Amino acid sequence: MALILYAHPLSSFCQKVFVALYEHGTPFTMRLVGTGDRAAAAELEQLWPMGKFPVLHDESMGLTVAESSLIIDHIDRHHGGGARLIPEDPDAAMPVHLWDRFFDNYIEHPMQSAVADALRPPETRDAFGVDQAKATLAKAYDVAEAHLSEREWVAADAFTMADCAAAPGLFYANLILPFADHPNLAAYFTRLVARPSFARAIDEARPYHHLFPLGMPPDYP
Repeated sequence: MALILYAHPLSSFCQKVFVALYEHGTPFTMRLVGTGDRAAAAELEQLWPMGKFPVLHDESMGLTVAESSLIIDHIDRHHGGGARLIPEDPDAAMPVHLWDRFFDNYIEHPMQSAVADALRPPETRDAFGVDQAKATLAKAYDVAEAHLSEREWVAADAFTMADCAAAPGLFYANLILPFADHPNLAAYFTRLVARPSFARAIDEARPYHHLFPLGMPPDYP
């Protein structure tokens, strides 16, 4: 088996996949992209012309899988070594998919909009767009806060793909719009940070934290 993951440790969507791989203890080779390495970028675009990462190439199956949720689904079904991150039963899997989509659409995407704006030249920045992104985050925090009032993990009794999605999204979103005034969400984030799989992903990203355009405390989280 040879799994090659085209990824960067600082990327939240890549961290989502790293967490799943570490949960399963699945061996893989990372091909570092997003650093100006033209060879790696060319390989990535040959496999997935959109050029976005993460992308997984499964040499044993001759298959390339793009998009973080689909990559995790593939790993879960074909290369898992622990408990399933997506339940086999479709009814049990539905809330996992729902909350995976929730964190990608309402935490990750607005967070990334704010980060992308910070990377623009000052004269092209969109303050209105950033305010809209923060408003979406605030609403999502309220929804998650209510949902997490009596549960340890977001979609099931056990850690799932939805938690893989939540961890990196919340990590960066908290730097844009802190959620300390949402105690259930803050406690959930503390559990995520303590999870060995995500703690490892955080540590592997630390050498690149200085690249985060909005600034990151050296001891965060």
